[in-house]
Amino acid sequence: MPVELQLLGRAVKQAQYRQHRALDSRLATVGTTLAQWDALRAVARTPGASARDLAAATFQTEQSFGTLATRLADRHLIDRRPGRGRRIEHHLTPAGEALLSAGHHIADDVLSTAFSALDDTERATLLALLRRIGEEPT
Repeated sequence: MPVELQLLGRAVKQAQYRQHRALDSRLATVGTTLAQWDALRAVARTPGASARDLAAATFQTEQSFGTLATRLADRHLIDRRPGRGRRIEHHLTPAGEALLSAGHHIADDVLSTAFSALDDTERATLLALLRRIGEEPT
């Protein structure tokens, strides 16, 4: 029996929504939001990246990421430095690294709970399937 695609899409969205709510709630205990922590994570993965690259990595518009980066800089969590031309490079500060680390511990705990109903093989299968449907069409 074929699976109703809208039902499947809703189930994916519901799982994501629950995960995001749990992460946001728990990250608030260390003084950040999921969007802020995700931005710190992106900066840590690619130090010196531009706002354009970081916006794409965090699924935001450049304008939204710019606003978020300003808030992070105001809190001394990131440092924005001039790059080549008009490019602005983004780097974590020690405070940003500490908050990112605290967030990693929280995310590990939240995600461990979120995926506890699946064994390792099921998790690997889910990851492979999500990666396959998340790829850009060729």
